[in-house]
Parts: sequence; C-alpha cells; structure tokens
Amino acid sequence: MAEPLSRNVLRSGAFRFAVLFAAVFAVGSLLVLVAVQRQIEGYAVAATDGTLSNEAKVLASEYRALGLSGLTDAIRRHSHTGKDPQFRFRLVRGDGIRIAGDLPSGVRLDGRGTLSVREVNVAVRGEAMETFQTLGTALPDGLHLVVATDTFDVRALMARLRAFTLACGVGITLFALVGGYFVGSLFVRRLHGVNTSVSRIMAGAMDERLPAIGMGPEFDELSSNLNLMLNRIQGLMEGLRQVSTDIAHDLRTPLTRLRQQLEALRGQQTIDAYDAGIDVSLEQTDEILAIFRALLRIGTLEGGAGRGRLAPVDISEIVERVGLAYEPVAEDAGKRLETCIEPGLAVLGDGELLAQMFTNLVENALIHTPPGTRLTLRVAHRGGSVLAEVADDGPGIPPEERDKVLVRFYRLDASRSTPGSGLGLSLVRAIAALHDAPLLLEDNRPGLRISVRFPLSGGSGEILMEHARLPEPGSEL
Repeated sequence: MAEPLSRNVLRSGAFRFAVLFAAVFAVGSLLVLVAVQRQIEGYAVAATDGTLSNEAKVLASEYRALGLSGLTDAIRRHSHTGKDPQFRFRLVRGDGIRIAGDLPSGVRLDGRGTLSVREVNVAVRGEAMETFQTLGTALPDGLHLVVATDTFDVRALMARLRAFTLACGVGITLFALVGGYFVGSLFVRRLHGVNTSVSRIMAGAMDERLPAIGMGPEFDELSSNLNLMLNRIQGLMEGLRQVSTDIAHDLRTPLTRLRQQLEALRGQQTIDAYDAGIDVSLEQTDEILAIFRALLRIGTLEGGAGRGRLAPVDISEIVERVGLAYEPVAEDAGKRLETCIEPGLAVLGDGELLAQMFTNLVENALIHTPPGTRLTLRVAHRGGSVLAEVADDGPGIPPEERDKVLVRFYRLDASRSTPGSGLGLSLVRAIAALHDAPLLLEDNRPGLRISVRFPLSGGSGEILMEHARLPEPGSEL
C-alpha cells in the first residue's frame, strides 16, 4: 500500500531542505526585527533624555533671569498644561526642603534616573504604577531641580514592537513551513512522475521516457540527458535483439551446409575425396567465423568503442590508396575505376576504419554491377565538410530498398547469387556513425551513389599519421 502524499512530502529531502532554508530565513528576519526594535528603543530613550534636558535648560534660564520667584512661577505654569501634563517637577533647597513641584521625595536629585509612582490611570480606570524618567540639575544658591516625564508612551511603543516582533516571527515560521510543504509536495509530485516512468522502464516498457521535472533548467537538462541515454540503451538492445535474430536466421544456411558436408564425408572411401570434403568444410567454417568477426566489429563500433582514438587523418591519401589498390581488380572484372580526389583534406578519424569503409564500398560496387560499369571515387571540400563518394552507373538500388540494405544480413534478391553475407554496408554504416558522418544512398542516374560527409578536422599544419593497412581485395563483408 502506497504511503499518503503528505507523509511522503514530510519525509522528503526537498521538504527538509525547504524547511532548513525557511528556518535560516526566519532567524535572519527575526534578527533584523530585533535589531530594529533595539534601534527604536534607543531612539525613544534618547529623545526622552533630550526633552528632559531641554526643559531643564529652559527652567535654569528662567531662574537666572527672574530668580526664585520666576522659577517657581514657571514650574507652576508647566505643571498645569492640561489633564495629563508632559512634565513633573521637584525644586528643593540644599537642606532638602521642597520649594515647588509634586514629585515624591525619593527622586534622584542629580543626573538621570527612574521613579515608579502609583497614580490614577485613566486608561486602566484605576490606580497603576507609573514609571517616570528623571533628570536632576544643580542650580546656583544650593538649589536642585528635578524634571520628570512619564514613559507610558515609550513603554507602550516598546510593548507593541515586542508583540509585532513575536507575531512576525511566528508568521514567518508558519509561512516557511507552509512554503516548505508546498515546495516539497510539488517536488515529490514531479519525482513521482519520474519514478513511475522508471518503474515502467524496469518492467520492460523500453519506449517509455522520463518527463521533464520542471524545477529548473538543470533538472530538465538531467531528464533530457537521461532520455538520450535511454534512447541509446534502447538502440543497443534492439540491435542486440536484431543480431540474435539475424544470427539464428542467416547462419542457419551455412551451418546446415557444413553439417551436410560433414555427413557426406562419412561415406567417402578415398583419401582424396575425404581431403576435398575437409577443405570445403574448412572454407565454410572460415565463412562462418568471418561473419562472427564482422558482427563483433559492428557491435563494437555501434557501442562507441574507438571514439577516443580518433585523430586528424588525411582522408584524401586513404581514398587514393584504396583506388590504386582496386584499379587492377576492376580491370580484371571488365570494369573501370576512376578517381577524382582533392589532395590534403583532413578529417578527425581512424585511418584503419576509414580504409575498411571505402574498401567495402568499392568491393560492394564491383560485386553487384555488371561488366562495363564505370566506378568513380570522389573526395572534395564542400563548405565546412569533406564529401567522399563512391558512385557507379550500374543497376542501382530501388529507393524503397536503400535503407534496408544497411541492415545486417539484408540482401537484394538480385544479389543472393553473389558472394557475401550482407554485412558490408552494415559495417560501413557503423564506421560512419562512429565518425559522426552522415551516410546517404542516392540515385546516380543511372546507378548508385553512396556519399559520406565528414566534418573538417580542427587541426592545422602537417598531418602526422601512420599509413592505414588496406584490407586485402575480396575481404569485403
């Protein structure tokens, strides 16, 4: 039974990461709020001190200008500025006798201080403790003046700031949790689709592909690369399946002939007949082994082996040597082989494999064309690539058959009486794919033209290469 989505989300790494990130964000936000609160508190206290200091300076100037009577009159005026006066005062002589003001006797006479007094508070409809901030100043003639103001508004502001900070902290935390759950659930849903596709692939649905995760370009790139890998794996498995089918089908005939030949040897009475039968059996065995070698080589090339050995090679020189090797073979068969090769063209490749590829193409044309056919080998620079062609003016291949002849063991009806196993063009296709060179079969009007387009080599200067060994004429598969 599948677990509920909510439980999967809460246990997912995406949710934990989102919560961790949200917690870091929440802590950072709370630190900012606390710092703002402290700044506002400091500003409020400094503003209160400035107000008290200014009031004390005003009253001191009154005393200097008008004397004690003027100071006491100023204190009375400033004490009756409304129902809730801003300042409270206490003026005492040096012996502690109060002259003016209503602050209690316990107030500090010098410097800054605080004083708590129980008074009637209209806001709470009863008595409450009021806290005053005080500033004591010494005046001439031994007098002491204390100015006080209540801190109710400041304390109310601080209380509201603390409540706001707490509320914001709780809100940010809840928002972080909800956001983390949302992000985690979204990620889990996307991964659920990916895991579902993976389960189908493991169950045998090799044509299934992973959906885009959609959480960012890097995740989509990961899905795309995995799908490309699955395409490659599917192609290799289909190739393996096809090879197994082809081997079971196409090797049955030579193995049957070999078995019949061996059975026929049982009835031979002479040594010469027996040796002749052995020679024929060995030839058939060599043919079967050659087919297996070709299949292994095609499979190795299609698997990408050898791509790391590619280096700049002179393709003009390789094709020229193939043409020189097969000119006498063509003449012996009553055909003509011509070359039209632009010298000094370099491509990134494997010289041995390229020699094998052009050898197969030339021999394929020699085997499947009648006497009098003209064959042409061309190599030329075309834009940003090198175009290599093997063309003939023979019967050609019908358009609907051109893709099929590249498949292992496939042979045209007209070619079944000629030597070969139907692997030559399959090997050509595998070599071309290893070199990232598109292979194209076209109508030569008349005849067939097979072209391979190679990217130009990025190297410059003299090309250093070993001469690739050409396969022996007649070794085409």
